[in-house]
Formats: sequence, structure tokens, C-alpha cells
Amino acid sequence: QVQLVESGGGTVQAGGSLRLSCTASGSILSINGMGWYRQAPGKQRELVATITRGGTTNYADSVKGRFTVSRDNAKNTVYLQMNSLKPEDTAVYYCNAEGLRYISHASFTADFWGQGTQVTVSS
Repeated sequence: QVQLVESGGGTVQAGGSLRLSCTASGSILSINGMGWYRQAPGKQRELVATITRGGTTNYADSVKGRFTVSRDNAKNTVYLQMNSLKPEDTAVYYCNAEGLRYISHASFTADFWGQGTQVTVSS
């Protein structure tokens, strides 16, 4: 079955950097959009950054100029480079794959989420 597995979370001091990775595995034919969302305690999940298969990116205003999303289509992997981290960036970060086409006896298209990875930024 299709799985999204994230890595790269951790604890860092304010001003530091982290790089998140997310790889989709399974009998995947193609993936339209990939991206990152985050959810802080007591808050709703929010968009951080997305990237289309063709490389068009979209960022939340709060991370513009600090975060960079990229992807490797051949590896079904999306990355999030996070620089100049702030305590308010502390959250669980979730990887998303939108319009993922895969084979399971037949061809299907669905959206998938990773299990989440914790990012903690200390002041």
C-alpha cells in the first residue's frame, strides 16, 4: 500500500535550521501536488508550503523567505528546508501528497498524509 514517511524533525534553537524529508512508497504512478502542513497544540492544521509536479510553489505568509519547498519526482520525495526558525514554528509537521495515482489491482487516485514529525524551536 501507499505510505508517506517523514524524517528530519527535532529540536533546534531559535535562528537555527532543519530540513524535513518525505518519501512516498508503494505502487505509485504519479503524484500531482506535494507539500507540508503543520499543527501546533490547540490550533488547527495549517498550510506551510506546497509544490506542484511542475515545480510551482506556494507558501504561507508566515514562512515566506525562511522556508523552501522542493521535490524530486523520480524519488517521490518532497523536502522542506527551514531556516531562521522561530519558536512559533513549533508544531507537528505533516507531509501531504495530493492526487496520488497508484495501482492496487486497478488504478486509483487519492490524497495521502504522513504520520507527522515534531519540530520544536526553543527560544
